[in-house]
Amino acid sequence: MAGNELVHVVDDDVDVRKSLGFLLATADFAVRLHESATAFLATATDNIDGCIVTDVRMPGIDGIEFLRQLKARGHGVPVIVMTGHGDVALAVQAMKEGAADFIEKPFDDEMLIDAIRSALNNRNQAEATHPQSTEIRARLSTLSEREKQVLDGLMSGLPNKTIAYDLGISPRTVEIHRANVMSKMSANSLSHLVRMALTAESKG
Repeated sequence: MAGNELVHVVDDDVDVRKSLGFLLATADFAVRLHESATAFLATATDNIDGCIVTDVRMPGIDGIEFLRQLKARGHGVPVIVMTGHGDVALAVQAMKEGAADFIEKPFDDEMLIDAIRSALNNRNQAEATHPQSTEIRARLSTLSEREKQVLDGLMSGLPNKTIAYDLGISPRTVEIHRANVMSKMSANSLSHLVRMALTAESKG
């Protein structure tokens, strides 16, 4: 990958924008900071270079609506969505709207940089690093009934406590099932798991 790839940071928090800008600049990315999705869209050209890192909770146009507007305008630029801890419902919604990845805050700096590099490398080959739907369905078939119920809860954006209440089991048991699901699906992150499940749904 060529050096100095462009990353657009969209966040209404000025301190977050500055810290991410500094982090990404030290990782040899070219960075542009935007205070809102509205400001970004107002200056966007027909061909947006690089990728976008955006917060999901913003005043005005939030991260989900931002994804929809980018799609409506025909922009295929990869978007990485930052979500607060526990915003699984928003994260799943973001993936359904076409986000390349999501990262839960607080996150490790290297995790974000790796996610950006992966999104940039895969922008022209969206399925390159992900197994095909037949392989995903084969993995899904190895899940126990309870594990499938936990996965369904995750895909609905429910927190562990709610899944536990609905299934009549303890939150700790949900955590164990969730870990088993991640392992059986060979998912290295929640976003990876969500993406695979969505692939199976769309091509099932």
